[in-house]
Amino acid sequence: MKISKIEHLGIAVKSIEEALPYYENVLGLKCYNIETVEDQKVRTAFLMVGETKIELLEPTSEESTIAKYIEKRGMGVHHVAFAIEDGVANALAECEAKEIKLIDKAPRPGAEQMMIAFLHPKSTAGVLTELCE
Repeated sequence: MKISKIEHLGIAVKSIEEALPYYENVLGLKCYNIETVEDQKVRTAFLMVGETKIELLEPTSEESTIAKYIEKRGMGVHHVAFAIEDGVANALAECEAKEIKLIDKAPRPGAEQMMIAFLHPKSTAGVLTELCE
C-alpha cells in the first residue's frame, strides 16, 4: 500500500454550527464544504490545514456511528484518514492478508466523492483508520 499523506482527521461533534466558530474564529481556518452523506447518517464540514483536511462529523440520526461514538466517548478525534495512491481495494486486500480486521470489505462512497474503507481499531493500535482514494 502506498500512502501519500494524511488525507484528513475526522472529529466527532454534536453540532457543526457550534464547532465551526472555534475552527474559524480562533484557529483562523475556513470551512470550504459542508455536505450530508446519507448512507452514513452524517453531516460533514471540511477545513484545510496545509495539505491536510479537518473533517467535522455531525450525526444526522441517533443510529449513526458518530452519535454512538459521541454517546460512548464524547466529542473529539474519531479517526485518521490516509490518502492511498494504489487504490483502496488493493490496500484492503493487503491489510486482510496481514490479518488486519476490516470494517469494510470493499471500498464505498464517502464525502467529497472519494472511495473509502475503514480498518478496525482493534487491529490498528487503537486508532480507527480510514483509507481514501
